[in-house]
Amino acid sequence: MRSHSAALVALHVSVILFGFAGLFGKWLTLSPTIIVLGRTVVAAATLAAIMLSQRRAIGRPDLSLAINGLILALHWVAFFLAIQIATVAIGLLGFATFPLFVLALERVALGRHFSVTEGATAIAVCAGLVLLVPDFSWSNPTLQGLAWGVLSGFTFALLAVRNRARVQRDGALALALWQNAFAAFYLVPWVLTFEASALTLSARDIVLLIVLGAVCTALAHSLFIASMRRLTAHTASIIAALEPVYGIALAALLLGEYPDGRTLVGAGLIIFAAGLASRRALAG
Repeated sequence: MRSHSAALVALHVSVILFGFAGLFGKWLTLSPTIIVLGRTVVAAATLAAIMLSQRRAIGRPDLSLAINGLILALHWVAFFLAIQIATVAIGLLGFATFPLFVLALERVALGRHFSVTEGATAIAVCAGLVLLVPDFSWSNPTLQGLAWGVLSGFTFALLAVRNRARVQRDGALALALWQNAFAAFYLVPWVLTFEASALTLSARDIVLLIVLGAVCTALAHSLFIASMRRLTAHTASIIAALEPVYGIALAALLLGEYPDGRTLVGAGLIIFAAGLASRRALAG
């Protein structure tokens, strides 16, 4: 990135693409595991091509990366399941709780007590989640979708905490490549064993999976990493908190999924708390 403004544009584009990925859960009629398998295969291949073209070392996989690949697979399966059960907004807002989980995991690991501000942040997230659910019955698709969305947020937070210690050493693109490759490795036997009869892809499915894996995953990740050469982690964390905003706006525009007033209030609380938790986590 040659300038601060170019880096800022790249960061916003990457976050828009991350939010855009949620819409594929509605456009694709495939199961979440098949969607994630296609996404990870395409993403790993695209990241490998990018790194080889730039003559970057892809490194060697190890047990830690293998575990991270399993966590990534679970994260994305939960994310798309949330969206298919409920709406794009519910899935994205459940996932948006991840900064709070990052904060909690790091505080537990370091043996620190939560501050008053961090406690208030947790209360704001919980209040936002409660507002999203009109009926607390497990038969309610919104509650089911939100539960899977929160699981996707927790697993992403776990992945982020595990990656933080080694990203400087190995590089974010190499980590993303191997984690996508391992996620695909785990999903292949599952799909062949339990979903082989559903593994029939149309030309439309293949195109959508290529866009999801190459554009909304590999390209988005590359832009995000490139922007960090000019921008601070603090700036990145605040803009990343806009992912649900972009995703909900795109779902309204392209899917006709318009959030009601209750959802908007809950979304506001969760997004505000997510941004605050990101700042606190970066502060240490």
